[in-house]
Amino acid sequence: MSIKKVGVVGCGLMGHGIVQVAAQGGCDVVALETEQAFLDKGLARIDKSVNKLAQKQVEKGKLSADQAEAFVKDTLGRIEGTTDKAKLADCDLVIEAIVENLDVKKALFAELGGICKPETIFASNTSSFPIKEMAEASGRASRFVGLHFFNPVQLMRLVEVVRTDDTDEDVFAAARSFGEACGKTPVSCKDTPGFVVNRLLVPYMTQALLMLERGDATKEDIDTAMQLGCGYPMGPLTLTDYVGLDTTLFILQGWKQRYPDEPAFEVPAILERLVAEGKLGRKTGEGFYKWDGDKKS
Repeated sequence: MSIKKVGVVGCGLMGHGIVQVAAQGGCDVVALETEQAFLDKGLARIDKSVNKLAQKQVEKGKLSADQAEAFVKDTLGRIEGTTDKAKLADCDLVIEAIVENLDVKKALFAELGGICKPETIFASNTSSFPIKEMAEASGRASRFVGLHFFNPVQLMRLVEVVRTDDTDEDVFAAARSFGEACGKTPVSCKDTPGFVVNRLLVPYMTQALLMLERGDATKEDIDTAMQLGCGYPMGPLTLTDYVGLDTTLFILQGWKQRYPDEPAFEVPAILERLVAEGKLGRKTGEGFYKWDGDKKS
């Protein structure tokens, strides 16, 4: 099964990156947004990102100026922006990268199930919701996978390829091959909460917040301990500020609601309090630390 034409629903933070790496991987890509203004913003981000990548390759001596110009032209030439869902009808693969709201995602896939050709593979970029529920809503559970890319998509080398009990083997294999074509290393996982990365990462962050809440150690010492003791690039509290306190809370609350007896999904009170105060991390300038751009204090 060959994936040559890809549709990406959503051209925001994650979607624009998926559009870019799919085009760089040689696919024709249809980028869909709900409004022209959102589409224009996403396409502008892609244009800037592709040109920046090409320039870096020139500076490193990996491409000549002419080769870089051709790379930009070829990549951008494979991308078509639209606000018309009908343009997705003949795509081999359609990836959803919209708001993390399960009802909205299910409604989208139910609609796409009636638009796209029977052979189209559907995928969600969700980081937290069950793939099975969206697959059932689409009406083609056997042709549904999770394709969880990581932010920033252009730089992060991993993609989680998630299968349900209903996913066909050839569909799963095609999804993995697509991830490789995008320049990523795919890892396979079952449809479990958080898949691999977030299932390990979010409870780790939670334990750090609970330590801070109990007064076991300061935020600075917790972060330093994990950086120097485990070799992590940043500590868990700094990481939570990067991810967004609201995003972390949203994931934990969803898991707690679905799996109330799982102790790893405890919601720290300190996290709820800071989000209620509007302190969401780096994006608002304050979370566990105060932020001025990438500098924290």
